[in-house]
Amino acid sequence: MEFLPPELQSYCDNHTDAEPEVLQKINRETHLRILKPRMLSGHFQGRLLSFLSKMQRPTNILEIGTYTGYSAICLAEGLKGGKLITIDCNEELESFVLENIQSAGMGNKIEFKLGDAKTIIPTLDLKFDLVFIDADKINYALYYDLIFDKLNPNALIIADNVLWSGKILDKNLKPSDEDTKALIDFNAKVANDTRVDKILLPARDGLMMARKIK
Repeated sequence: MEFLPPELQSYCDNHTDAEPEVLQKINRETHLRILKPRMLSGHFQGRLLSFLSKMQRPTNILEIGTYTGYSAICLAEGLKGGKLITIDCNEELESFVLENIQSAGMGNKIEFKLGDAKTIIPTLDLKFDLVFIDADKINYALYYDLIFDKLNPNALIIADNVLWSGKILDKNLKPSDEDTKALIDFNAKVANDTRVDKILLPARDGLMMARKIK
């Protein structure tokens, strides 16, 4: 969900750098061929992720939740050596993701791992400067814990969808709404973590950003 009125969001889009042509193509193809295309980061958020990555100049990036590869390509634009590892469990999207990575000329920068992030993350023998969490919401807090000791000082964690279309303010949550409850708990966990500086940005569906202090 985008919280700005459409006219104001369009104004922001029009005053933001355009998507590179390859990302425009991935955007179109995702909407034409793939279920739930609203999961795509898209133009505005994609340029924001690219902007943050270029400011951070990360050596290594970890992305949890690949979808069709759009956000991985945006984040990889800021790499300073090293690589981006992206993890997803959706076998049906693997060939499309790999095709998109190659089309973007990122085959030597982005490594796609198919499988369960909960089991893959502990096996990674790297330190990361940037982590993007955009996977199953119920495990956000677990992913945060799994990656924390793998972060360099000043590393940036970005978690997507933390406003969850505004449902995090719902006072009458159904017991079955586990995703919303998990995001509420995750937001509180980060807000109370003294090891990080943090800010929750109301961009698109909400981005929680945390910087590891040391």
